[in-house]
Amino acid sequence: MNQVLAMFNNAGPEQFSAMVCQMAPYFSTINPTLVELRAGHAEVQVPFRKEITNHLGTVHAIALCNAAELVAGTMTNVSIPEGARWIPKGMTVEYLAKAKTDVRAVADGSQVDWSSAGDKVVPVDVFDAENQKVFTARITMNVKL
Repeated sequence: MNQVLAMFNNAGPEQFSAMVCQMAPYFSTINPTLVELRAGHAEVQVPFRKEITNHLGTVHAIALCNAAELVAGTMTNVSIPEGARWIPKGMTVEYLAKAKTDVRAVADGSQVDWSSAGDKVVPVDVFDAENQKVFTARITMNVKL
């Protein structure tokens, strides 16, 4: 089993999320909780807080990007072969609706060929508390075996 996935399974969502935020402190700005993590899939919840809102009182665009990169990165980490490395190379996003509640970001890498090196596009969808899709991202991860 992947070492990161083993850490998630052993520590549980809250403790694992705190460890991720210690390793990459910028993620702590959104106060995330990784609630699901397995090869090809990850999900993170981000609570609605004033600290991550914009002038309209909705979740700021960069907070949504932060959640997308977190969920895509952790999913990539547990999906690539042991010993492989990855780095985000680019991100395209679409803002579909105002996020006025807690949000849930879902990375779906189930259709990605993780067994080979090169650029892999990871789709991420972000939903509000009413399950309305408010944001999408396509994050290019460069994988080296």
